[in-house]
Amino acid sequence: MATTAPAQTTPGSVCPVLATAQVVAGKWTLLMLRDLAEGPRRFSELQRSLRGISPRTLSVRLRALEEEGIIARREFAEMPPRVEYRLTEKGTALVPIVDAMREYGREWLGAADSCDEVAADFLKTSAS
Repeated sequence: MATTAPAQTTPGSVCPVLATAQVVAGKWTLLMLRDLAEGPRRFSELQRSLRGISPRTLSVRLRALEEEGIIARREFAEMPPRVEYRLTEKGTALVPIVDAMREYGREWLGAADSCDEVAADFLKTSAS
């Protein structure tokens, strides 16, 4: 699975809309941000919420968002081991974009209030 990574350019040398799109345009990314905006989540909670995502894809997307500084991974020294993911300050700054997309979808596209099944089904059918 290919992930979309921001282009390696000097600051100010790329359109800010394009730079942001490169961060959030990865498959499942916006839905992951939507879920993490509600608070820290464990891997299994994200996988359950993002019905249809494979464990490998979820792992790859989480790692990419962590490398980008959008999310932080926290490991707990417990048995069995527990890991939680949460939005960083940089990730939290993306929440208004997700909220604006939700509102646009409701107001202009007649989308349902609930994203859970609809989004998962859409992403499964658009798999490449």
